[in-house]
Amino acid sequence: MRATLGFEPEVMLEASERLADAEATALSDQKQVQREPHAFQSSIYPPGSEFALCHAEAQLMSAVVGVLNESLSESIKGFYKLRKAYVTLDGILEAENKFMRGRGKSLDITRKNSFNSLRSIHSTRSLRASPRNTAEPTARKEASHAALIGHASDGPTPDRNGKLQDSSDGSDSGEENEKFFDADETHGGAFTTTTYTGKVELYDTAEKLDRMSIGTANTNSHTPTPERFTPSVRKGEHMLNEDPESEIFSNPIDVFIHCGSNLCFGLLLIIISMIPPAFSKLLFIIGFRGDRERGVRMLWQASKFHNINGAMAGLIVLGYYNTLLGFADIVPDPSFSEDPDNVDGYPKKRCEVLLSDMRSRYPKSHLWLLEEARMEASNRRLDKALELLSSDTKSPLKQVEALDMFEKGLNAMYSHKYSLCADSFVKCVSLNNWSHALYYYVAGAAHVQLYRVSKSSLSTTASSTAAYHAQKATDLLQLVPLHAGKKKFMARQLPFDAFVTRKLAKWEARAKEWSVPLIDAIGVSPIEEMIYFWNGYRRMNNAQLEDSLAALSWSEDTQMNPTWTYESLDEKAILSVLRAATLRHLGRYEEAKRILISEVVAHDRTEFKGHLRDDWTCPTAHYEVGVNLWMQRGEKGMADSGELEKERVRECKEWVEKAAKWESYDLDARIGLKITTAMDTLRKWEEGKSGGG
Repeated sequence: MRATLGFEPEVMLEASERLADAEATALSDQKQVQREPHAFQSSIYPPGSEFALCHAEAQLMSAVVGVLNESLSESIKGFYKLRKAYVTLDGILEAENKFMRGRGKSLDITRKNSFNSLRSIHSTRSLRASPRNTAEPTARKEASHAALIGHASDGPTPDRNGKLQDSSDGSDSGEENEKFFDADETHGGAFTTTTYTGKVELYDTAEKLDRMSIGTANTNSHTPTPERFTPSVRKGEHMLNEDPESEIFSNPIDVFIHCGSNLCFGLLLIIISMIPPAFSKLLFIIGFRGDRERGVRMLWQASKFHNINGAMAGLIVLGYYNTLLGFADIVPDPSFSEDPDNVDGYPKKRCEVLLSDMRSRYPKSHLWLLEEARMEASNRRLDKALELLSSDTKSPLKQVEALDMFEKGLNAMYSHKYSLCADSFVKCVSLNNWSHALYYYVAGAAHVQLYRVSKSSLSTTASSTAAYHAQKATDLLQLVPLHAGKKKFMARQLPFDAFVTRKLAKWEARAKEWSVPLIDAIGVSPIEEMIYFWNGYRRMNNAQLEDSLAALSWSEDTQMNPTWTYESLDEKAILSVLRAATLRHLGRYEEAKRILISEVVAHDRTEFKGHLRDDWTCPTAHYEVGVNLWMQRGEKGMADSGELEKERVRECKEWVEKAAKWESYDLDARIGLKITTAMDTLRKWEEGKSGGG
């Protein structure tokens, strides 16, 4: 937790060492239990599943730490561990799948026996003297027990000692040297696995592993589709989704395995499903495809349980809806259904109930306070969110305090409370080591906006106040190059570090060319640009959106900003994209589309390229046109609205696909997250319409 929240190198090293020890211990314990004849025998899972889950959890956490490591080789190892954990977890869930199939067969047998018994009683009702069948209650009880056991007749064939078969001599050759092999046709005796096979047939597993690829690209499409391991359960089929009170979960070990596997596999499916087009090659390392719908459903299931896995699942579910889904634009309409199978859209009521439950379980935890603030912001109540984050109590974990401060800075930025925004991001520098360049940049951008507000003021102190903020902004922005590039992701500079370094270099070059101070060479409001990249417009109320329009219009005011006449096309395109996005959130879709098409899309894409230029505006404008069309699909009062909806969604898809196929540009991974979510939403919409939905 400390490593992933704080990114301190010494903490990440300590976490890696502890996780490596946990992996080795879990694997050793799993082998020991598989050899032990008196080990716990679950009615759902094979022996050792609890340690297989621990091993997979350690691999997952180790993968996260590895990917966050600055070394490319460690990142690649992390993705390989992610892949191994995926296989293990899928095996555990296959055990649940077979249990539920067997349980369903037993229930069918019970119903058939009951029907036959009822028919027999009806046909012999006149034979009063006949003795009653005393074996019937016993048979019914045995059938009920068989329904609980479930997998007795449907599970894999154990070896002569009753253990799952595998192909190891018990030695551990190490993960770096591990390879996948086809299963042997015959085995002479009992043996022990080095990796968890779950309740799946060995030959089927070997074929699946043999089909996996980590390096073959599909050259026939822009976004290649890798060969992949197919998950055992799709869209809830045979999914074990009983409540904690069910008799199935009478044993705490079964509860631990079920909750933990749903947490980990659900999280994996969501993460992989959200990989943006710019990182599509990572799918070949992982070897799998995600399934967002199934992943969210599994996390909801895990959140029912009152243990650490349930708490983490609840935290991830709320984070998904309030942060990840809140970052996107083309998403399903909000869901007002309480149906647990309905995970599309934003289930407002269900999230509120979950948050209330978690806060009552853990009243002193600041993580739930943070999620409550995010929920308030998602509902366009930024003042309430800031109130929650401004409480006097502090978290004992510095990493959680840093998260609180970062969220506070973002909400202050969205609320146009620039002084609070600047102070919050400066404080983040002392609380977190992730990206000091970004923190200084946002703080400096906030003072740029304060300078412009003061410059436009008619007060007697306006001049001195403007000079103060100009100096403060300059000092903070000049710290950016000194801290940029110190943190790396997969041996590459952080995308935001690269972005803010280029922006500052652009402004400095313009200041020299135009012979003006740095503060007057800055183009379109950089704080509004940051608001767009964090999708802050979605969290603003109408009054705050109007404030953003006013902030953007300052750039065009040649009396306040005489350098506007010197501006290049790429800078003017920033203003067009930001203004159109603001208008979209005000519901002025046609106006937004007109600005995007006439002022950005109408120009050739090559005009936006060049040294220090902002090349992100053209692909983003294409995406934004698609978003406006999506928002317009359900407009009321128009003739033949069904056909119009289909036409607008078709057009929306065309615009989004153009953006998805764009070459590399600034912050393409960030825009790519929006595009990936959009494509998934459009695919589901088409499936719903083709299926009669």
